[in-house]
Amino acid sequence: MLLDVLLLIIGFVLLTRGADYFVDGSSALAGKLRIPPIIIGLTVVAMGTSAPEAFISIISAIHNSNSIAIGNVIGSNIANIFLILGITSIIYPLTVQKNTLTYEMPFVAFITILLCWMGMKFGMISRGCAIVLLGLFIMFLMYLYIMSKKNKDQDIEIKQISGLKISLYVFGGLIALVLGSNLTVDSAVNIARYVGVSERVIGLTIIAFGTSVPELVTCVIAALKKQSDIAIGNIIGSNIFNILFVLGIAGVILPIPFNSAFMFDGFLALMAIIMLMLFTCKNRRLGRFGGIIFVIIYALYIAFLVIGK
Repeated sequence: MLLDVLLLIIGFVLLTRGADYFVDGSSALAGKLRIPPIIIGLTVVAMGTSAPEAFISIISAIHNSNSIAIGNVIGSNIANIFLILGITSIIYPLTVQKNTLTYEMPFVAFITILLCWMGMKFGMISRGCAIVLLGLFIMFLMYLYIMSKKNKDQDIEIKQISGLKISLYVFGGLIALVLGSNLTVDSAVNIARYVGVSERVIGLTIIAFGTSVPELVTCVIAALKKQSDIAIGNIIGSNIFNILFVLGIAGVILPIPFNSAFMFDGFLALMAIIMLMLFTCKNRRLGRFGGIIFVIIYALYIAFLVIGK
């Protein structure tokens, strides 16, 4: 048990560090190929934050741990709003960009409903469903491209590194991601069996929280620096990437069975985004009161999962 916990922690470290190195190396490589920074920011850098979730879901599906594959995504989306935005808004009230409230939040609600409908209708995320998700993902990237062109000052800064370091960063990052995801999935499954909880619960709790740690750190630092306007946008973008990119890629590689128990979790994920819209629609701010409510809801949800097993 203790060994599995240690391996789980090592797996999370490999995932987060591997994603960082892979993003830096890939961004530098794209820069040397003279790909515009705006394109790099919308693809390599943006998808880098979802790399841990993507590798976890893919490896889980390959290992036939399908509940972890789905639970990781839905659990991360719930944690992103209720836990991460809750904690961040308690530290410092969060402001919401107009486009995020008008377009991106409703889009998250739509794709969450779509995911639940696919699971209920087909009992799985089939390759056809995954292709639909990836098609929507491409449309979202086009939307981001248009929005970024209107805000040219938001281009990313690409690290200038040597060709040798680029190779080490890209391949080393990929190796770390693969090893980390394998360690995480294997140890999580062993912990679930030892404790006597389902893989669904492990995916929705421990793994979902572990893969959301980078977003938590980013948002808390932004709040401490009083740069809260980027926090909600980043979280909403992460939720969109998780459903469309992570499950889209994983489902194309291998269809993922959808446990009917996930309908409750999908409903909570939908409730989270609707509550976020309701709390921010009036003055485009998520204050401390809303943050406290969000954290309480998340704590009750985790307690329900653990007690119910």
